[in-house]
Amino acid sequence: MKCLKKSLAVLVAAFAICQFPLWNGAAEIWADTSQEQSVPPAERHGALQVKGTVLVDEKGETVRLQGMSTHGIAWFSEYINREAFRTLRDDWRVNCIRLAMYTEEYNGYCSGGNQEELKNLVKDGVRYATDLGMYVIIDWHILQDQDPNIHKAEAISFFHEMSSLYSEQKNVIYEICNEPNGSATWESVKRYAEEVIPVIRANDPDGMIIVGTPVWSQEIGQALASPLKYDNILYSLHFYAATHTDWLRERVEACASQGLPIFVSEFGTCDASGNGENRFDQSQKWMELLERYHISCCAWNLANKAESSSVIASGCQKTSGWSEEDLSESGKWLRNYFRQAGNQ
Repeated sequence: MKCLKKSLAVLVAAFAICQFPLWNGAAEIWADTSQEQSVPPAERHGALQVKGTVLVDEKGETVRLQGMSTHGIAWFSEYINREAFRTLRDDWRVNCIRLAMYTEEYNGYCSGGNQEELKNLVKDGVRYATDLGMYVIIDWHILQDQDPNIHKAEAISFFHEMSSLYSEQKNVIYEICNEPNGSATWESVKRYAEEVIPVIRANDPDGMIIVGTPVWSQEIGQALASPLKYDNILYSLHFYAATHTDWLRERVEACASQGLPIFVSEFGTCDASGNGENRFDQSQKWMELLERYHISCCAWNLANKAESSSVIASGCQKTSGWSEEDLSESGKWLRNYFRQAGNQ
């Protein structure tokens, strides 16, 4: 009789799996060995809003996004896949993906790259993140172009299309200029933002927008002194732990304590070149500061490039399901940090 009952139980379980597969679009359930199954992050929190200096969800509860940024999608397109994002969500315990689309560099969106292919990669990334119940940042990744006004017309067209597509989605965030630098001033960035933001708002009135700040998104004090007059705006701060130490942390603390909403949309454990020595002691100090002020962050970068900031080991060809042995030194540290933080 016990054998019969056991056989019947196995048949019932098999039937249930066939009729109701575990992974099912935006309602997928993520599994974690440390707790019971739960609802994916974006499904649980819904649309986010900037309230004071923090993000809050639809229930008014504080939410902290923690995620990974891709490298340039024109060069490392293989990591834009559902299983890579699933690994980051379920194993790394991150709740956000940043899609970095370079504008000026080789095969960039405004420098000879195939614009339709690049937009399709962005759309694929948004779809995978949405299916997995994750938040996703569409990053207009200026760098060599320095001032975002150089390709302002292309940015306006791009964000008009993206905000038209995703106006009804609660998980999409728009980052309109990655790292203004060189000749870019806060006044020129504001002029650019004041033309791009209304284009997004016309389609997505409540969409959250991240705005870069001068000197590779470090001069956040200038944004504090002269902020944009829009709701749901975050100002980006970027750091690389081996280069940016107490002096930049002090700036972040001063600005956050005075009411500036900050999003660290890019950070690394190494130096500002994306290479060199990893400083995990300094990285830990940064994480403690971000936790204290509930500042969201995305680590750079999801790729196997032979540099310190890439989280996949340079010899690893796997594009998902990475074991610890598949990760770089920084990848191992970041995975461990995200898993311990567990901000889903």
